Amino acid sequence: MPTSSRTAAQERADDIHVFRRELKQLELDGVLQLTATQQDNLTRYHDELLTQYATKLDIDPNQDTRQLTVGMRIASLIGALALAASIFFLFYQFWGKYSTTMQVMLLLSASLVSFCVTVLIDRKDSSGYFTRLAALVAFVCFVLNVAMLGQIYNIQPSDKALLLWAAYALFLAYNFELRLLLSFGILCITAFLSARTGTAGGMYWLDFGQRPENFFPAAAALFLVPQLIPHRRFPDFPAVYRIFALLAFFLPVLALANWGQASYLELDHKLIEGCYQLLGFVASASFIWLALRLDWPETVNTCMTFFIIFLYTKFFDWWWNVMPKYLFFMVLGLISVLILFILRRLRSASIDQLQEHKP
Repeated sequence: MPTSSRTAAQERADDIHVFRRELKQLELDGVLQLTATQQDNLTRYHDELLTQYATKLDIDPNQDTRQLTVGMRIASLIGALALAASIFFLFYQFWGKYSTTMQVMLLLSASLVSFCVTVLIDRKDSSGYFTRLAALVAFVCFVLNVAMLGQIYNIQPSDKALLLWAAYALFLAYNFELRLLLSFGILCITAFLSARTGTAGGMYWLDFGQRPENFFPAAAALFLVPQLIPHRRFPDFPAVYRIFALLAFFLPVLALANWGQASYLELDHKLIEGCYQLLGFVASASFIWLALRLDWPETVNTCMTFFIIFLYTKFFDWWWNVMPKYLFFMVLGLISVLILFILRRLRSASIDQLQEHKP
């Protein structure tokens, strides 16, 4: 089989369908006409590939199965969250009825058994949906394990628990190729690094959210991970890192652009807000330029969203109290049309540049 990655196989299957539609159009236009033998060989080869991919890697061989896959993903996510919540409340419902020894044994057994079940399901489940469900349950059991063992032995709450949860979530994510668990791991890493930044600034670790700038080191670290560590076996993971890095950067910038008193900087609040507003515009535009050059569509979409949010927030500050409401929204609508024209012009320029480089 040409590829062993489910993501790569799905991309190849999509390319086959696109190729077939284009070949059919070329034949209708009289540009290309294959012989009957060539057509049969090509069709047989593609059908065999699609069958192998669907059988061994459980990809979507056509549009109908892709629509069903979306429903399966939603169902698996809801089921995983429901089972995780069920286990959480089950522990708290009957927790006080057991002795300390029994509590410890239950916690350790829950983590071990849930992980073993995840491994067994992964060996049988080529689609990954049931594996995702079991892995999330295993992660919740591990979180309960750490948290409740701390309560049993009266251990002082610490941000080190976040590091343990992150390590286990990443372990599950990379072993079973699960973006959902990768997201949980990234959230735990972000919280841990932000808490450490806050404690370095003299605050209690649980109060790190009071200073949005505590998230900036975590944003930088997350953005560098896919650049420094190759993810050839996990082609979908770098985009997840970049999206969370951008969120960890732009959300604090947006908060500080409207709430300057939360900053570490001992400057006038209006000046701080103005600086972060400018930073939001410059950073979002710069990341859009970088993402276009490096072909990171998720980065372009995220940065474009924040650029528009910063823009409209600024318009609200300027005009909401001085304009009639109908005029304010009319101006926003006209500005949106202007943005569409600008983006369309940039798109046309990109197409023209591509045509100029044709041999």
